[in-house]
Amino acid sequence: MAAETKTGKKKKTAQEFEYKAEMKQLLNLIVHSLYTHPDVFLRELISNASDALNKVRFRMLTDTNVLNADADLRINIALDAEKHTLSIEDSGVGMTKEELVDRLGTVASSGTMEFLKQMKEAGKALDSSMIGQFGVGFYSVFMVTDEVVVETRHADSGSKGYRWTSSGEGKFTIEEIDKENRGTKINFKLKKEHKDFSEEYRVKSIIQKYSNFVDFPIHIGKEEVNRVSALWHRKKKDIKEEELHEFYKFVSNDFSPPLAHMHLSLEGAVNFKALVFIPEAAPSMFLREHLEKSLHLYSNKVFIQDDCKELLPEYLRFLRGVVDSEDLPLNVSREVTQSSPAMTKINNILTKRTLKFLEDLAKKDKNKYEKFYKNFGPIFKTGVNSDFTNKDKIVELLRFETTKTEKEELTSLQEYVSRMAEEQTEIYYLSGEHREAIERNPKLEYFRKKGIEVLLLSEPSDVFIVPSLNEYAGKKIVSIDKADLKIAPDEDKDGDKEALSENLSKSLIEIFKKTLADKVEDVIESKRLVESAATLVVGKEAMDQHMEKMMKMMNQDYEGSKKILEINLAHPLIKNLGKRIIADENDAVLRNSILQIYEGALLIEGSLTSPNEFVSRMTELMVEATK
Repeated sequence: MAAETKTGKKKKTAQEFEYKAEMKQLLNLIVHSLYTHPDVFLRELISNASDALNKVRFRMLTDTNVLNADADLRINIALDAEKHTLSIEDSGVGMTKEELVDRLGTVASSGTMEFLKQMKEAGKALDSSMIGQFGVGFYSVFMVTDEVVVETRHADSGSKGYRWTSSGEGKFTIEEIDKENRGTKINFKLKKEHKDFSEEYRVKSIIQKYSNFVDFPIHIGKEEVNRVSALWHRKKKDIKEEELHEFYKFVSNDFSPPLAHMHLSLEGAVNFKALVFIPEAAPSMFLREHLEKSLHLYSNKVFIQDDCKELLPEYLRFLRGVVDSEDLPLNVSREVTQSSPAMTKINNILTKRTLKFLEDLAKKDKNKYEKFYKNFGPIFKTGVNSDFTNKDKIVELLRFETTKTEKEELTSLQEYVSRMAEEQTEIYYLSGEHREAIERNPKLEYFRKKGIEVLLLSEPSDVFIVPSLNEYAGKKIVSIDKADLKIAPDEDKDGDKEALSENLSKSLIEIFKKTLADKVEDVIESKRLVESAATLVVGKEAMDQHMEKMMKMMNQDYEGSKKILEINLAHPLIKNLGKRIIADENDAVLRNSILQIYEGALLIEGSLTSPNEFVSRMTELMVEATK
């Protein structure tokens, strides 16, 4: 029997209920195992409030008989830093007494409790639909408090207000209260170790991290905290350029406008929305800490994870932005399972769409694409050796400087092939530390004279990527560093009346071999040299010289292969040495000159290890020449 108050009204007594599951064990599991960080309790409460607001908004589309039909749809948070209290209130659909019992009292059956334990022990995820079914999201609040009070009133016009109270240790009470407005208010006092959650700055930072894009305004006092709109849920035509720039700044912490952006809304094997940006410039620590930030992952506008590595292959990690999907199986703490089929599908689709976007950008705005490539090409091009499914698409997007482009001007392999002469059957490249060094390389002389275009590879990653292509459009891709290069002899050399005889040429080459001995693999006549006397090339199976140089930088014990010395038999110096053989093939000047030619070739390649000997020998030769 209810007692009477001084006003004559009957005081409503609280009704006590027992939980229908091993609540204490379950709460222990929730508080200590399912959540990585305690601040997610606020995310869960805001998500629940947002769900309640969505339900009443949907209901009001067809039903005008709703309590407080004119009430603003919003979430209010009240804080008291001195008393260490927090309350969150919404004007949503509210709950009836039966719903309080079913939703907040029936957390799980004992069988489900066992299932939860097994899933945790196996490290497996729970289906996202189970979050609400288990009531686990709401109970995350017990990480930060010892007792929770819920005051609610359902949206039905004839509903009553109720107060639900629990310490989460096996029992809860429900009592009828006077509550004028519909919706739900949750309030509690924070544990001592979590009192910082009653500080305004702390709560604002959590909202901005987890709940910034919730559909409804979140107020702390009179201030609306979540002012950034979830642009990815809006139609492309409805979004202004200034809004895109502001949103990009928010998700990237970059205060420059983005170079380009891609807006996706896909339905099919997997449903997701995405708003993805290419930054205007590479971060200062790009390629050192480039994995620090990438795409943010949301589920129905609720933040799940930043830098979600599973959304993109590594070579596209320069992208910034948001991916939002309701199809991802979340575990009970809303954390994403790392190996879900849905995540794999999103990754595949997002990768293909990004490559198509870059292809269109290259066609429509060459300058903008080249800017992207100069900034992010070093990581993007590694996809050639890591993403074999999309390799052909990536190859089409590769860009290079060549002997026929101006400095920093780039060309594609397709454009290179379109400029090839009919008789040219191979695509040629040469690598080096920078363009100026490559252009000074004697190996280019023949190609420059004949007007044959050569790719100039100065990016360190190029020397690992381009050789792995093998061919493009049926044309073999070859380094002009190789000794077995298939090029036609220079006809101008053959017409030289002062050229060495065949026998004298053979004799000179043999003396070169004897003099250099095991310093080189071989000495052969060069077809590629026009102005220079000699150059060093590598054998068929060896790496090109720039790659070997990089290998030595990475491993000091790496010795590399012996080189082949090519000599230009039409060069005046080589012809003069041939004439000295006739007089005396043991001539000291002849031998020193051969050593000097070899070490000069090493010097050009950047591989000379004994400069003192080189200079000393040069001085001897100059003394001899000036007698």
